Amino acid sequence: MSGFEIERKFLVKKGDAFKRAAFSCSHIVQGYIPADGATVRIRIRDNQAYLTIKSHSVDGGLSRYEFEKEITMDEAQHLIKLCKGGVIDKHRYLVKSGNHTFEIDDFHGENVGLIMAEVELSSTEEEFEKPEFIGIEVTGDKRFYNSHLLENPFSLWKNTLPEEYI
Repeated sequence: MSGFEIERKFLVKKGDAFKRAAFSCSHIVQGYIPADGATVRIRIRDNQAYLTIKSHSVDGGLSRYEFEKEITMDEAQHLIKLCKGGVIDKHRYLVKSGNHTFEIDDFHGENVGLIMAEVELSSTEEEFEKPEFIGIEVTGDKRFYNSHLLENPFSLWKNTLPEEYI
C-alpha cells in the first residue's frame, strides 16, 4: 500500500470503555530504523509483519505520504535488530464510530498509561463521529509520535496531561 495518509490523533479518557466498544484487538511491536527525511518503521502485528516509510508532514501532522509493504516474519525479526532505541509495545483496539473506524493504542512498558486514538480520513475537511471516550486532539504534537515515544517515553512527562487521561 502506498499513498497519502490523512489522520487525526486524540487522547482517550481513562477507563476501559474503548475496550468494551472494540470489535478487534491485536498486539503490535514496532521499531524505527534511523533515516533522514522520513520515518522507517518495522512492525509486527500478531502474525504479520510490515515495512512502512512515512514522509514528514508539511501541514502540522495532519497528512503525509506513506508506503507500506508486507514482509516476512523472518525479515521483520532481522530488521527489528537495526531499530534504534528499542521497540514500542502496545495493543490496538478497533472501534467503529459512524462511517469510520478508530484505532486505539493502549501502550505498555515505559509508555504504559498512554492511550491514543487515530482516525484516517479521505480529506482534511471530512467530518466524523467521535466516540464518547475520545478526548482532546493531539494531531501534530510530536510528543505523541510513536517514534518520539522511544526517546521520550510517556512515563517521563505524563504528569503534564490533565488527570482524566492518566
